[in-house]
Amino acid sequence: MSTKSSTADVIIIGGGAAGMMAAATASALGKRVTVLEPEKECGRKLRITGKGRCNVTNHCDCPTFLKSIVRNPKFLKSALYRFTPEDTEAWFESRGVALKVERGDRVFPVSDKSADIVHALRRAMDEGGVKVERARAQAILTENDAVSGVKTDKGSFSAPAVILCTGGLSYPLTGSTGDGYTLAKMLGHSIVEPVASLIPLEAAPDCEELQGLSLRNVTLRAYRGDKLIYEELGEMLFTHFGVSGPLVLSASVHMHEKDSYRLSIDLKPGLTPEKLDERLLRDFGENLNRCFKNSLDALLPQKLIPVIIRRSGIDPETRVNAITRQQRMALGELIKHFALNVVALRPVEEAIITAGGVDVSEVNPKTMESKIVPGLFFAGEILDLDGYTGGFNLQIAWSTAVCAANN
Repeated sequence: MSTKSSTADVIIIGGGAAGMMAAATASALGKRVTVLEPEKECGRKLRITGKGRCNVTNHCDCPTFLKSIVRNPKFLKSALYRFTPEDTEAWFESRGVALKVERGDRVFPVSDKSADIVHALRRAMDEGGVKVERARAQAILTENDAVSGVKTDKGSFSAPAVILCTGGLSYPLTGSTGDGYTLAKMLGHSIVEPVASLIPLEAAPDCEELQGLSLRNVTLRAYRGDKLIYEELGEMLFTHFGVSGPLVLSASVHMHEKDSYRLSIDLKPGLTPEKLDERLLRDFGENLNRCFKNSLDALLPQKLIPVIIRRSGIDPETRVNAITRQQRMALGELIKHFALNVVALRPVEEAIITAGGVDVSEVNPKTMESKIVPGLFFAGEILDLDGYTGGFNLQIAWSTAVCAANN
């Protein structure tokens, strides 16, 4: 196999979010950088994140941020404090991308176009003279137990440092094939089994009937058996197979295929059970001669009403003035605890990120360098790090990439 005449200081394997940021950072420091990316263009997965809007980071301080990191927050701490969410916002805004903060402190481009984020990274790479080679890495080469280059399907490239930024297994059509795990294992690294994370849930009953219904300002609670594992106020969505949306994706971080889970939705978290009962009494009082089926329009979304009525066991034709206190209390309980069973997690191909990856105990948290092979660095989703939805996982990519590139 031919050896490419490469005079790179750093080879970056993977041209996704972490790879592009690492390339931009290293080249700005005067390093000669080559990115190996088998896809036609860099940043394919980045283009589809946040439904094409790209939730760049979360507008919060570092202690708050770390509370939303589910796996290995202590490992992330050093890198996060060196390149904070505030630094991320400043980096993109200084490159002409105007940003805005939405509900839940989620940060998006004002344009709502993820392409603006990709273009800013690509421009920074071009300004630094980064070379992008369309090649798939097959092995990381070593000499005297230290990194010396990369063997690819297009020949070998030499460099004294390699940053592995291949992502996980989610969205394989964008190039996330799990190759990085193999490359890391070949050099003696342990891999924490990758599993789907930030993933929609298959749930029952009634979800198909509620398909398309979006709920805002509800509280979702997730349970493993009787143990509460997640509770948060926010948004969610019913789909033909179950549930999705920010609350559901974040709840899924705590779930694994082998266990069984149930969900409880508080449809009126702003009302105590007593206040909800007063509200029901008031609504019923204004509709005394109406049928029960026509009395909930002011309280609940139209699509949800037939399901609530069916679950309540109250005859839809009953006049509201005939509804007993016991029936009304049970209705209030149903509204405060709308129950669903989780049937399954959707497949890993539909996950936003992959949990698991390179065992962080084998990586130096201050530099992102391998403790096993000098000159090998890691950044982004390939590491066993993940957080809730809301810009946290992209910030992991930015912070670890800048840390690796600086070192």
